[in-house]
Amino acid sequence: MKTLFITLLMTTSLIVNAQQMETKINIQETISKLFVNSDNRIWDEVEAQFAPKVMMDYSSMTGNAAAEVSPKDITTSWKSVLPGFTYTHHQIGNFITEVNGNKAHSFCYGTATHFLEDENGNIWTVVGSYDFDLEKIDGSWKITAMTFNYKYQNGNSKLIERAIENAKNN
Repeated sequence: MKTLFITLLMTTSLIVNAQQMETKINIQETISKLFVNSDNRIWDEVEAQFAPKVMMDYSSMTGNAAAEVSPKDITTSWKSVLPGFTYTHHQIGNFITEVNGNKAHSFCYGTATHFLEDENGNIWTVVGSYDFDLEKIDGSWKITAMTFNYKYQNGNSKLIERAIENAKNN
């Protein structure tokens, strides 16, 4: 009887741990899809990773205050610059994710590399970390808040000006 109880207890613990791991993987995949689809310019898929309203905060880099925006507002803004680069590459990792019911918080490191041929240097890289808040809505994890925590940048920071001009002309 004691062996059966211990086996049941261990099995239950394994099931709970597997469910928690699956939840964290689903959350991290939502965040990964955001960046992969941004790099591939699949804007409807970018928008699909967000809740209907998102608190967006890039103030540590831009100085602009955080604002509540729609997914369409986000992609409209990103479309005004990202397609102006030949390539962008967002790399994220070192996830630390906490889940509390149907809400979650996920922290990760992030590096964004931007490529555009230019006589003053072809690469502009921005490094920092992200804090995401997510909520499970209709069975899927959606981003409700996104904060970029700027660390540093390297390379040709003037590429963004050319990218904005390129995006306008395309």
